[in-house]
Amino acid sequence: MAGNNRRMSGKKGAQVGSGGQRRRGLEGKGPTPPAEMRKGHAKQRAAQSKVRRAQGRPQQRRGSGRSSSELVVGRNPVVEALREGVPATTLYVQQFIDNDERVREALQLAAERGGINLMEAPRPELDRMTNGLNHQGLVLQVPPYEYAHPEDLADAAYDEGEDPLIVALDGVTDPRNLGAVVRSVSAFGGHGVVVPERRAAGMTAGAWKTSAGAAARTPVARATNLTRALETYQKAGITVVGLAADGEAELGDLEALSGPVVIVVGSEGKGLSRLVGETCDVRVRIPMPGGAESLNAGVAAGIVLYEAARRRA
Repeated sequence: MAGNNRRMSGKKGAQVGSGGQRRRGLEGKGPTPPAEMRKGHAKQRAAQSKVRRAQGRPQQRRGSGRSSSELVVGRNPVVEALREGVPATTLYVQQFIDNDERVREALQLAAERGGINLMEAPRPELDRMTNGLNHQGLVLQVPPYEYAHPEDLADAAYDEGEDPLIVALDGVTDPRNLGAVVRSVSAFGGHGVVVPERRAAGMTAGAWKTSAGAAARTPVARATNLTRALETYQKAGITVVGLAADGEAELGDLEALSGPVVIVVGSEGKGLSRLVGETCDVRVRIPMPGGAESLNAGVAAGIVLYEAARRRA
């Protein structure tokens, strides 16, 4: 009988209750928090960026934030670099050089700019410096370029009360294309360019010249891993748009350009790499009635930047 009572006992263990959730659900949520405290709000992102800038950002891995110095070799290249305002630290002139018009102009431009050291060197020394290249008696030393951090570009935009407009280059190896993109970003009110650390064009003298001076006012950031940099932008509420010939959206229909956006441009021919293409929120195509298969990075970026500027005007 005792065993039967045990089997028929209706006693149960501890019950899981609502924990007061139903009661709290009937209560008011209080006043609306200020914009700076609302998740995803532009003012919150701007406040967070100021905090990060005040605290200081951890330094990137050695070599990722600064390029190596570069030599511009030959009379015409040196004169063109000085005309275009390419940064320079030292102009090396061969001893007993034939003083033609290009040599005189190089010396004059360097003297007028100021801050450029003039050094006379024997021909064997210039041969050693340039690894035997035909320097024609003129060598210009370009200092290392100071790259920004990818997040700094978005932070600077929010500090100005603007939605970020950034261009990222995937697999673009021609410095002239990089310079052209920098020039377009500057012309259409963008906030900077992001390039990968490896297998990509950097801010060389050639990129400086093609930018036509825009590189002095438009920052270029270098990412150790471009895919991770794009994912960081996405977490900050920035839409990542990839340009692709087979994109699912057409440029004229892309509403994302009116808000915070990163435009990713791939190399001519190869386009976006697989991982970068999969990371993009949307891939967009540029209609080309003329039937061209692709556009180079500078032209493609300029077209999309114009459309973004038009929508934001």
